Amino acid sequence: MNWDDDTTSGPPTAPAAPGGEDRLVGAFADGEDQAVEAALRPKDLGEFIGQEKVREQLDLVLRAARARGATADHVLLSGAPGLGKTTLSMIIAAEMGAPIRITSGPAIQHAGDLAAILSSLQEGEVLFLDEIHRMSRPAEEMLYMAMEDFRVDVIVGKGPGATAIPLDLPPFTLVGATTRAGLLPPPLRDRFGFTAHMEFYEPAELERVIHRSAHLLDVHIEADGAAEIAGRSRGTPRIANRLLRRVRDYAQVKADGLITREVAGAALAVYEVDARGLDRLDRSVLEALLKLFGGGPVGLSTLSVAVGEERETVEEVAEPFLVREGLLARTPRGRIATPAAWVHLGLTPPPGSPGGPGGGGQQHLFGP
Repeated sequence: MNWDDDTTSGPPTAPAAPGGEDRLVGAFADGEDQAVEAALRPKDLGEFIGQEKVREQLDLVLRAARARGATADHVLLSGAPGLGKTTLSMIIAAEMGAPIRITSGPAIQHAGDLAAILSSLQEGEVLFLDEIHRMSRPAEEMLYMAMEDFRVDVIVGKGPGATAIPLDLPPFTLVGATTRAGLLPPPLRDRFGFTAHMEFYEPAELERVIHRSAHLLDVHIEADGAAEIAGRSRGTPRIANRLLRRVRDYAQVKADGLITREVAGAALAVYEVDARGLDRLDRSVLEALLKLFGGGPVGLSTLSVAVGEERETVEEVAEPFLVREGLLARTPRGRIATPAAWVHLGLTPPPGSPGGPGGGGQQHLFGP
């Protein structure tokens, strides 16, 4: 391992969505998103919109650390992609007046990779570790001691002649981000002094995000246009900003550049994003479940074949949002469409189906 290798340059690469499909309403960032987000990111907690409880708690942690003249406690941020975990990590560094080093769990495959990063940190520096749950186990175990004692043991040699050389580290702040907090082992989770869970945004909060982004992008947008985009953004600022850019393009070509409710609705109809934020894949899953299988229950593999997608794509890309919206339910007997799914697609449920006459609605979700 060459400790001079730079393993931390550039923003962390987001894992690709299952199926490799680029979706307008996908929560992971591609290269274009990362470039735009860099220009739109708020610079301090006062500019950060939403996550009121997290902002209040984090502000106390950072202000207390500055008052003591100490580095801030290690911070763990969990939540779905696109909610602002990377932005908050940069704000933490800015609020503490410290530089930030950015890397990701998948980039750290060996303990030596982590040792190289840790040994080059400056005092007070913020280390942002995205997708921390995907870090290798040897590096994870090295991180325990680094976080608690600011020290790592570097193993030199192999076999009986191997020697552990202790290496003292300057005090630093680790900011870990994860979309799957349950995969973090308890010893690692317990070493974070502050843990926060990022919630999905309310439409009113997303409207504020859209207005702020529109101002920075020099886009003219009316309040009802921002509300229309916010309602289709799945509670995620990253998606809201992406939809805003696509609606801006439509307004410049098809309208006079002003985004109204009508312009936003027409633009997103072109991109197949409906009033609840469902796209082509989401509607394909619901339509197959309703039209081919009468609302279910149907197994995931059968549903995937009917949609023409991989099982992982349906399960990990489409289903989470459909379940969160109350349009689909996962049961031991298979996937079942809820009454809201029939209403959303404008279909009439057949007798005996969930939500249909004699179907009993939710009481049949888990069997008779």
